[in-house]
Amino acid sequence: MDNLSKLQDIFRDIFDNEEIALKRETSPDDIEDWDSLAQVNIVVACEDEFGVKFDLNDIAGIRNAGDILDVIEARRG
Repeated sequence: MDNLSKLQDIFRDIFDNEEIALKRETSPDDIEDWDSLAQVNIVVACEDEFGVKFDLNDIAGIRNAGDILDVIEARRG
């Protein structure tokens, strides 16, 4: 399973919505309940799933799913 698919599973779990079809461009404008609390939950779930740590600059720079994937891929090398 690729990173986008894993991230999609995380989003579906957090937002309790199996209909989410995540793309790199998916942003909080596309998912109604994607607020600051949900973003924290996404980051924590990603840290657990991918074995990476996000720093504050990473979190502040998240504008869409692609930004999350970029951090994961940069941390995993």
